[in-house]
Amino acid sequence: MARPREFDEEAVLDAAMQCFWEQGYEATSVRDLATRMGMTGASLYNAFGDKRALYRRSLDFYTERSFGERTVRLEASLPPREAIIAFYREIIELSLGDPKARGCMMVNSALEAGPRDPEFRAVVAEVLGRIQAFFHRCVLAGQRDGSIPLTHDAEDLARFFLSVQLGLRVLARTAPRRDELEGALRPALALLGSEDYQEVATTQ
Repeated sequence: MARPREFDEEAVLDAAMQCFWEQGYEATSVRDLATRMGMTGASLYNAFGDKRALYRRSLDFYTERSFGERTVRLEASLPPREAIIAFYREIIELSLGDPKARGCMMVNSALEAGPRDPEFRAVVAEVLGRIQAFFHRCVLAGQRDGSIPLTHDAEDLARFFLSVQLGLRVLARTAPRRDELEGALRPALALLGSEDYQEVATTQ
């Protein structure tokens, strides 16, 4: 009979995610991971495989805790136009609330590992496709109920809103200031018929 694991898998995955998020894939050693996770190197390999496999698990963990949870919650709790605005608001508040200015782990992965690693490039593309699909659903629904103007094609707007989201996360790493981030967002909100960032309260 296999021995039960003697650790909290969610807790150690969170520790690995934080380590990769702060340092990046290349700069993070197995020793760094083992120390942060409170495990021996041998235990880490036995439980998760090599560093590459653990990085993939960490990306999946990050995705579901951030984008996956957020898009489901906002679509379920807010009208489509307000869901888009609240999505951006939460991104800005998360960025401003991060004293280490780590940005988005998925965007960081796209810039670091994506260009030379087909597997990670595919992982990032899948996640970005899910975010774009969220914007597309919201725009279509908003155009149907009249809350979002019909001025632009819904798919084009979804691509644009994804680009704005990625840009905000990159900008937050170099200029993590509210005026910079909100100023960059206002032209996007104007396409929704709003320039009021404070229109939708943050949904916890």
